[in-house]
Amino acid sequence: MDGLRLAAALLVCLYHYAGRGGPVAASWHQHPAHVFPTLSRVAVYGCLGVQFFFVISGFVICMSSWGRTLGDFFRSRVARLYPAYWVALVLVTAAAVALPAVVHPVRLDEFLVNLTMLQQPMGATRVLGVCWTLWVEVRFYALFALFVVARGVTYRRVVLFACVWTLAAAVCRTSGNELTDQLLMPEYAPFFVGGLALYLIHRFGSDLLLWGIVAVSWLLAQSEATQGLWHPGAPGGVHRDPYVVVLIVTVAFAAVAAVALGWTRWASWPWLVTAGALTYPFYLVHEHLGWFVIRVLHRGLGLPPWPTLAVTVLGMLLLAWLIHRFVETPLGPRLKRALKRPA
Repeated sequence: MDGLRLAAALLVCLYHYAGRGGPVAASWHQHPAHVFPTLSRVAVYGCLGVQFFFVISGFVICMSSWGRTLGDFFRSRVARLYPAYWVALVLVTAAAVALPAVVHPVRLDEFLVNLTMLQQPMGATRVLGVCWTLWVEVRFYALFALFVVARGVTYRRVVLFACVWTLAAAVCRTSGNELTDQLLMPEYAPFFVGGLALYLIHRFGSDLLLWGIVAVSWLLAQSEATQGLWHPGAPGGVHRDPYVVVLIVTVAFAAVAAVALGWTRWASWPWLVTAGALTYPFYLVHEHLGWFVIRVLHRGLGLPPWPTLAVTVLGMLLLAWLIHRFVETPLGPRLKRALKRPA
């Protein structure tokens, strides 16, 4: 599962460096499609790494919350998410001040709101472009905590939660209500639900009900992904083949299913644990700081595109390791202990 998380993060990284326009095009001095004609046609699908993350997240959150109290769940999520996130905010803000041509610095009040991870519902400018996915994750954690963890995680409660959330998310598509859309997240719910069901398969074994939940989740997920990412005929838009979108969503579900069924036990290499630990800080810093490095290396120093791409990815992985080693490892446990109510 750690290896899959890194693969999903690298997919998103590939999209941000070679599959889209905007600020990265300014860093390359032209659209990445002209810099990497072949790679760019593949990289446009890298944004689906986010949906891959959501399937993995459903699996991992169900696993990590088993046997924990609501307080334990809350403390573990805060200690996991915030230390690296705060450091990433500071680094990207500093880069924005140093080279505003890549990322424009936000106002002080907006930076302070970003510290809460609630900038999106507050309408503040995001410091980290990727943090919209954290807001999706936070809402998933809240739903799962309130309706499952609060009463104790069991097979029956997870199944009930998965079924009710799936039905409610499908129904809210017809309501046109922004509040229910924000709460139930119909465009992302099938990915999380599929991951939850796959963890139950991993823990309790296969049965028709669980595979039925996975199948319905996949059917809804591929539809949501295709509708959200395929823009036929849009002027200036990114064109993605709907068949390829369906294929990638299928591979994401199949990969997590392979883990759930124990087919990947042979891949128990120690370095995968380290790779999994680097995934979150890498995901946080790679976008804006990567654009910063690309601009300096390619436009400033004249390094050719492919070496620039390789050095940037490796540099972001090194930075992620430093954040994990010197921020997450010491501060995460301390924050968790500090949040624990004294006996």
